[in-house]
Amino acid sequence: MALGLISTACTAQGTTTDSKNDSPIKVTGRLISQEDFIKAAESTVNGVVSVKSYATPQMQRGNAQGYGMDPFFEFFFGNPYGDRRQEQPREQPRQQQLGLGSGVIISDDGYIVTNNHVIEKAERLEVTLNDNRNFAATVIGADPTTDLALIKIDAPGLHVIPMGDSEELHVGEWVLAVGNPFGFTSTVTSGIISAKARNISTMTGGRSRGIESYIQTDAAVNQGNSGGALVNLEGELVGINTAIYSQTGAYAGCSFAIPTSIVEKVVADLKEYGTVQRAYLGISFTELTPELIAEKKLEGPTAGIYVASVEDRSAAREAGLEPGDIIVSMNGKPTRSTAELQEAIAKMSPGDNVTIQYYRDGKASTTQTTLRNNRGDMSVTKADSNDILGAKLEALDKETAKRLEIRAGVSVADVDASGRFAQAGIRKGFIILGVNGTRVSSPEEFKEISKAVLSSPAGQDKVLFISGIYPTGKTAYYAVALD
Repeated sequence: MALGLISTACTAQGTTTDSKNDSPIKVTGRLISQEDFIKAAESTVNGVVSVKSYATPQMQRGNAQGYGMDPFFEFFFGNPYGDRRQEQPREQPRQQQLGLGSGVIISDDGYIVTNNHVIEKAERLEVTLNDNRNFAATVIGADPTTDLALIKIDAPGLHVIPMGDSEELHVGEWVLAVGNPFGFTSTVTSGIISAKARNISTMTGGRSRGIESYIQTDAAVNQGNSGGALVNLEGELVGINTAIYSQTGAYAGCSFAIPTSIVEKVVADLKEYGTVQRAYLGISFTELTPELIAEKKLEGPTAGIYVASVEDRSAAREAGLEPGDIIVSMNGKPTRSTAELQEAIAKMSPGDNVTIQYYRDGKASTTQTTLRNNRGDMSVTKADSNDILGAKLEALDKETAKRLEIRAGVSVADVDASGRFAQAGIRKGFIILGVNGTRVSSPEEFKEISKAVLSSPAGQDKVLFISGIYPTGKTAYYAVALD
């Protein structure tokens, strides 16, 4: 079996509704009918947009450099072609459409939530409303860890889908998926909630894609639905459609949406800070299984989070948690699985207080702690990657470049002892010449590469491989982890 991300589609016109039962049925204590499906569909189709992404095709490195050589080869051995590369002008490639996904209007001033994988490689975004109006969109922020992004258009008279509470959903409850599958705009399909707090990687044995606590439904979702709305019969947004589980890459009865309990937190942070203020408990863990219970001879609960280790300077250590403890709830919400634990923490920020119920040696206990960020404190994380790196960067002055016989570089003017540069061993005065195989000559170029690495899909290694030289002439190479 394969997990297929919902991604691109073509454009077309049309509206489809699918109500699976014409007669009244009782759901969550009230009677519903076909009229409920119609009202929910009519109230939401105008709040879902199509999102087209455009980018310039990447040229091969040799062509992009103007010659078939790696820039580091040239740095160490010189350029045998001299300046002949400048004698062969080439036509600049034009932007092409990468794909088409969906988005949900969440405010009348133009904010739209979509998936990160819909916009992550785009140089330009174009949003089309249900009334066929087109607008250029700007990216406010993106979070690969949850696969969410916030974009904005400048448009009047927008139809907003109100935010609902995904935690109030029940398995078996009817929902509608609204989006643009295969380019068929304003398409509505129906289904029920099949499961909550679903972790796809755990089920498939695949590589984790970040925070995974999905709503699983059997509403038909296909390519082009990415970033579209999952709504309840009140017409409220309860999830952002994101992925399908399929042998063929097409809909096979299992689709997944990011719950609004996570969406609201991520969107609020992207809007205010440009990046997510992510809280960490500070443990490594595994889900409790019958095999683990037998191996460790554990007493107490048969479902929960088994603490394998506790990090230094973490909220978990402050709380007094120890390896072997079994966490069963946070703030009264069960944490029977990885997905439930991830969702519980994903809704919180550094500085939030949390009550943890756990078992130790078969006895129930409760503790409280204050969550921290991944640096072990409660400070605000900025969107600028240089803030994470803990370094002040400047363009290399011409005199130093001439003395070292190099064209240009980026000088590390200062290093914060708690930053990633210091952790990797980079010292003040180091001159950066290349990052991840690309020559850099300005702090702006370095920043763009760092941002691209930071925004890479969840599951990919976020590392900067940096090469350069110290003013003494000593060359050095470093690997700086960003995640």
